[in-house]
Amino acid sequence: MSENQNFVDYVKIYCKSGNGGAGCSHFRREKYVPKGGPDGGDGGRGGHIILKGNKQLWTLLHLKYKKHVNAEDGKNGEGGRRTGRSGKDEILEVPLGTVAKDAETGETIFEITHDGEERILLHGGMGGLGNENFKTATNQAPTHAQPGIPGIEAIRTLELKVLADVGLVGFPNAGKSTLLSCVSAAKPEIGAYPFTTIKPNLGIVSYRDSKSFVMADIPGIIEGAHLGKGLGHRFLRHIERNSILLFMIAADCDDIKKEYDILLNELKMYNPELLNKERVLAITKADIIDEELIQLLKKSLPKKIDTLFISAITNYNIDKLKDLLWKKMNA
Repeated sequence: MSENQNFVDYVKIYCKSGNGGAGCSHFRREKYVPKGGPDGGDGGRGGHIILKGNKQLWTLLHLKYKKHVNAEDGKNGEGGRRTGRSGKDEILEVPLGTVAKDAETGETIFEITHDGEERILLHGGMGGLGNENFKTATNQAPTHAQPGIPGIEAIRTLELKVLADVGLVGFPNAGKSTLLSCVSAAKPEIGAYPFTTIKPNLGIVSYRDSKSFVMADIPGIIEGAHLGKGLGHRFLRHIERNSILLFMIAADCDDIKKEYDILLNELKMYNPELLNKERVLAITKADIIDEELIQLLKKSLPKKIDTLFISAITNYNIDKLKDLLWKKMNA
């Protein structure tokens, strides 16, 4: 299985939480107490289905083939006021940045953001009350006990937003995969055709004095991505969990500023808060143009954003780019 197939960022799971145990209808029977009172215990709670954050996980691969998740039913109550045992919770460990959604409505239920964080995906059914709860002044010997409440059956989707220090944003063929393979040990598929990258690739970028940071190559987005066109929404969500956005535009494109504005607008239409992130612009493939053209292009670059001309092929300005990104991350 290739590294790309190992990255799973979307799973759909059929879930069922545990049924609550039934309350018990029972009367105390002792040798010298022929008509003891009601002492039926309550039923135990059904098991919850819980998501738990694990910072060591980067993918949902381990849940890809787990199509059914069932929590244990609660046990029935017993005489002697003994409460039934609660059903065992089913705990699914997930990477940070996992978003749980209702598969029917698409509504977001919650997002796991911290290591060790536990959130209940489906609540187990409550246990029924035993007959001792129904004793009153006028009814000293109630025979009624409640059944347990059934668990919940539902289909849930889990979606992962990649967590990285730097997210690469650009149209297909902007050179993002090439940069990632240049600065890290990641080996993304690289080709001269759109949408070579169909899943985010993560790379650890080595920096000075044994420092490092995580860079994510996010699949190329196209105009209209916020509407779900192309590979749209599925990939835009990954950008939400990057601390710095490195915009990448090829030096041989027709209009650098126009392309930058389109990318910026896609992010704005998807989630305006993304514009609050630090941004850096890299003009890639600088090896195919000369110094004179670089000086000419500088006059038409977007304003108010740090910009560097780089080449991952010749390593031109790659160290400068790392310095700039590190400085932004630690500002």
